[in-house]
Amino acid sequence: AGSFQEAGVIQQAYNLNFPLHVVPASCAQCPAWSAFSVSSPAIMLETVKQAGAGAEDRPEAVVVRLYEAHGSTVTAWLQTSLPVKEAMLCDLLERPIAQGHLPLEPQGLRLSFTPFCVLSVLLLLSH
Repeated sequence: AGSFQEAGVIQQAYNLNFPLHVVPASCAQCPAWSAFSVSSPAIMLETVKQAGAGAEDRPEAVVVRLYEAHGSTVTAWLQTSLPVKEAMLCDLLERPIAQGHLPLEPQGLRLSFTPFCVLSVLLLLSH
């Protein structure tokens, strides 16, 4: 019922096409853990990958690609449990964008999206 945004059509499509896989844990009492979360249902976290040549082949670099899926203008928080020491916007070739530095805040990284906007974020991790 309602709009496709209210019905959660995009999330349901991801659930159907990319189902979760159960992996046995080494102990029954392992705490719940999530590498990333996004504060808005309009924002889809599409890709998490090790940064490539555009990021100067830094093994401690991870690229996260997100997009706005509802056709709206929205600000969202990207949270991660990874040990991020620096974050910046980058282009699709994973090169940092001038003036693209993102402050690390207690709520995570604040990202602003226009309708159907794609953002790539380069995360440099602590060792």
